[in-house]
Amino acid sequence: MHRNFATFLAVVPLLLIAATSQADDWTRFRGPSQAGVAQVEHVPTEWDDEKNIVWKTDMPGPGASSPIVFGDRIYLTCYTGYGLSEEKPGDKKDLKRNLVCIDRKSGEIIWNEALPANVEHESDFAGFVALHGFASSTPIVDETGVYVYYGTTGAAAYDLDGKHRWTVNLGDKIHAFGTANSPVLFKDLVILNAGVEGNAIVALNKKTGKEAWRYEGVNRSWNTPILIEAAGHPELIYSEQGFVRALDPATGKELWHCTGIDDYICPSVIPVGDLVVAIGARKNSAIAIKPGGSGDVTETNVVWELDKGSNVSSPTYHEGYLYWASESKGVAYCADAKTGELIYQERMEPRPGLIYASPVVANGNLYYVTREEGTYVLEAAPTYDLIAINKFEFDDSIANGSPAVVDDKIYLRTNKALYCIGK
Repeated sequence: MHRNFATFLAVVPLLLIAATSQADDWTRFRGPSQAGVAQVEHVPTEWDDEKNIVWKTDMPGPGASSPIVFGDRIYLTCYTGYGLSEEKPGDKKDLKRNLVCIDRKSGEIIWNEALPANVEHESDFAGFVALHGFASSTPIVDETGVYVYYGTTGAAAYDLDGKHRWTVNLGDKIHAFGTANSPVLFKDLVILNAGVEGNAIVALNKKTGKEAWRYEGVNRSWNTPILIEAAGHPELIYSEQGFVRALDPATGKELWHCTGIDDYICPSVIPVGDLVVAIGARKNSAIAIKPGGSGDVTETNVVWELDKGSNVSSPTYHEGYLYWASESKGVAYCADAKTGELIYQERMEPRPGLIYASPVVANGNLYYVTREEGTYVLEAAPTYDLIAINKFEFDDSIANGSPAVVDDKIYLRTNKALYCIGK
């Protein structure tokens, strides 16, 4: 068994309920592992504007979402018409969200479908919103179609050829932070954390968009839920202020909750062995929880807790260790996944600036995409070792999206372009 595939299995003995059917697909936010773990053996650790660039495709507009890969196509969202610069944002009535389909081999744009924004209930391009824009939610895809979330404009479904099927509004509330939560698929449902817009997690029928269930009272939660199976039961797990909760993805019934991190939460929970790990909040914390519950709602306990974390990006995992970077301190962390023992905290030099993207582990290395200073590549090991810093000379735009890594290729997006990086 290849080492990386063994590592992938070690992340997920809980049994992920994934939205992918092929090893060469990356169909959702953070890929099939839901933790940014790639099943590859030969991906570059170094690149520039020309070196190891298979192709580059200019995008119709900027965005902070991640690319997803299904078969011979890549799907990616961006926005157009408004908010292209903070000095001259333009007229908000012109704002559109674009779902772009790209040929995986050539990088050619196959189709580009735009959806006008719900302008009456849309944030202005200013403050925190200007840091990531209006296309921060990563799409999700399977054989039935592509599903996106556009905040107050709603959830939308397209077939694989770009035909719009439905749009459903999930709430009209806005926040100074904007929105970023990505959809999750479970059987015939698309599930969305609309905590910002509607204070709820909502499940919609994939074919019709009809609401199947709604879980109310979601509090200050900017993260994408994960799907696992524990104790023979599927669980949808998310983090919010004060709690980590698990719902039955078929019905929305709460299964269990655990005391969480007492602040707004951006990073997603990840599955690690027989635990799930949550990090987040301005005070930077990490906790591990043993999932599993059925029948009446139960309260479970924290297995370990660590006063280190990240306020924005989620962690990843490799061979017994957790890895993440602070979004603003320029510090990389490694912790023992079973015990929570801090193994290292190292200042990244030269300073990386802000890091909003979540890391990916591929072929024994960690890939940290920074907003302005390129991609830092570190060895995925319990000792800090910086291998390379890869920065484009002719593309100085912001990079907020986590890369997709499949078939020995890295698909990395900036506000200007999508890159296919490989040998």
